Amino acid sequence: MRIISGRYKGKIILNPIDKITRPLKDMVKESIFNIFEHSRNETVEFDDNVILDLFSGSGSFGIECLSRGAKKVYFCENYKNSIKVLNKNLKNLKLNYNSKVIQKNAYEISKKDIENNKVNLIYLDPPFRDRNVNDLLNLIKNSKIANKDTLIVIHRNKKTKDKFNKYFKISREETYGVSKIIFGKILFQ
Repeated sequence: MRIISGRYKGKIILNPIDKITRPLKDMVKESIFNIFEHSRNETVEFDDNVILDLFSGSGSFGIECLSRGAKKVYFCENYKNSIKVLNKNLKNLKLNYNSKVIQKNAYEISKKDIENNKVNLIYLDPPFRDRNVNDLLNLIKNSKIANKDTLIVIHRNKKTKDKFNKYFKISREETYGVSKIIFGKILFQ
């Protein structure tokens, strides 16, 4: 895997060498970032933004955000092999100063973990077999990690039929190979 654009363009990102982890494919990542750059509703300006990368694995998504100028990325991962690779990737690229690795289950994340920051972009990449995405959205909403402008991007298997809570408004859905990418925001009353 490689970094697509920005300060670290072309640099290699290491991946865990086991079959438990499903890395974000370069083509899918590139498509997501093209949407951020060129769409009207899913635009993301990375300068001075705070990103939350849940189920971050080797950190490919969050590292891409840092390469493009994100102020800070919080990586949340609890699988030990992935954490080792993630820390190695951050160290190799000297990105430890504007990132934080949260070593815990994504379903236990709190506002305290992200140092009471409001995040501008949340990337959810749970295992494809995980059927509790609504629980994560509830947690994000109730913990006040997000605000009405926070874009949420969810990576799922294209065959997965998720029924989202009524307060999660989908603005766009794209399919790339076996991946389905869902863009949306949480509606706050």
